[in-house]
Amino acid sequence: MIEDSKSKIQVLVVDDSAFMRTALSRMLASDPEICVAGTAASGTEALQKIVTLDPDVVTLDVQMPGLDGMETLRGIMADFPRPVIMVSSVTVKDAETTFSALGAGAFDYVPKQLSSTSLNIVHIREDLISKIKAAAESRRRSKEPVVLPRKPPRAVALSVRESPTVVPAIVALGISTGGPKALQEILPTLPTDFSVPIVVVQHMPPGFTAPFAHRLDTLCRASVCEASHGEIVRPGVIYIAPGGRQLTVDRSPSSRITICLAEKQENQLHVPCVDIMMQSVASSFRSLAMGVIMTGMGSDGAQGMSAIHHAGGFTVGQDEPSCAVYGMPRVCAEMGILDRVVPLSQITDEILQATRYRKTIVS
Repeated sequence: MIEDSKSKIQVLVVDDSAFMRTALSRMLASDPEICVAGTAASGTEALQKIVTLDPDVVTLDVQMPGLDGMETLRGIMADFPRPVIMVSSVTVKDAETTFSALGAGAFDYVPKQLSSTSLNIVHIREDLISKIKAAAESRRRSKEPVVLPRKPPRAVALSVRESPTVVPAIVALGISTGGPKALQEILPTLPTDFSVPIVVVQHMPPGFTAPFAHRLDTLCRASVCEASHGEIVRPGVIYIAPGGRQLTVDRSPSSRITICLAEKQENQLHVPCVDIMMQSVASSFRSLAMGVIMTGMGSDGAQGMSAIHHAGGFTVGQDEPSCAVYGMPRVCAEMGILDRVVPLSQITDEILQATRYRKTIVS
């Protein structure tokens, strides 16, 4: 029994609420691959217990008295680095702190849906457990011996098309688990004078996308905003699909691009959905579309990337080693619809090369 427990993913649950610690612990213990190694009611207690318990993953409340979530995270990253998943309530303040935490090294986050007396466990359970497993896997990979290549890594071409034959007029990007952290890493590398719009679907609940777009806008040289219904799409702007709405684009005969937002339909799993967004891009732009699929669980984006690929557009997927979860890109790779597979650090290079970006030289 002891050996069986040690083989499980060891999790430390940190929250100042006794109710939350109990609810989260019971939820995690219901999965046969996870063991709750312990709980902590404060940031100070959490740092002490990490020393004795050495958990694989830590779930960390954002708002706590005393040593708050951000300060505790910084202590963990400085002295006991390991995957940390932030557990955040759906408020603007908590959302902003959560995205700061991702920038400071947190692996991912889950929103906790609270009423006055209960936790919506059905809503949070699958999301939290899957992210804990992904976090544990990332830690396992990081401990494996690193074999340095003799030559710098290069992008892998999966089809005969080394680059698009026409210059894309729009980039459709789909991403999920591990996405907020990845986007905060790559989007700031895009230049101010980038020439085409980027439409992003990041799986994220209502209440988080506006603060996320605002944070990205403060980090990026290019403009970033949460997309609005009826908005005219402008070159060089990054549009984040709002949580709880489905985003599509409409291209008029005069080539004016408009964003359309719709409410969730009964049978839709993801809102926003990568497939729905990308299929509209493929339909409107055909060979002028570029699709990028990045880290995330499941298969959302496979149909959309396939539509772009078969319409003659250019498709790029993130590679397995740089993904927090190699799910969405894996499905696309196995379907044979990716023209390029590259590390996270090369995603923006692929976009700039495909759109024929040339740096403006000021004399």
